[in-house]
Amino acid sequence: MILVAAAPGHRGVVAGASDRLRLAKAAFADLPAEVVLDEHAFTVDAVRGARFGEAIFVVGGDEGAAFPTWKEPEEVLRWVRLAVGTRSGFAPPDLGRYGDRVLCFELESPAVSSSEVRERVARGEAIDDLVPAAVAAAIESLRLYRGYTEPAPERT
Repeated sequence: MILVAAAPGHRGVVAGASDRLRLAKAAFADLPAEVVLDEHAFTVDAVRGARFGEAIFVVGGDEGAAFPTWKEPEEVLRWVRLAVGTRSGFAPPDLGRYGDRVLCFELESPAVSSSEVRERVARGEAIDDLVPAAVAAAIESLRLYRGYTEPAPERT
């Protein structure tokens, strides 16, 4: 099962829940897995109580690096294992303190961020070399990111 958080509690999102669900379904269309919208704002609330059995919760490197700041990270690991996929050439986050409940692996991937994808779309540039064809088609049909601008960093 692949979960798409309807309203993540830890950060804002650029696209709405239904659009993100459609993008995830396009991205994972070739897998024999159900893609569903999850109403839990925090991972711990989604996994508590062994809802998914002996599941492995897979996240990207940025989310993995932030894992110690998640709501109740130890409780998350009580119910699921965490797998952190890093992009090629990026070091995995240091999560050794969590022992064998966390594993890291490298994904062969283009050196691109989701922000770059959104910025290219906003400039009217092709993204076919960055995302699967079905995802590019969904972004086009949903008319996502056309007016996107990267948020300015916060001043301290």
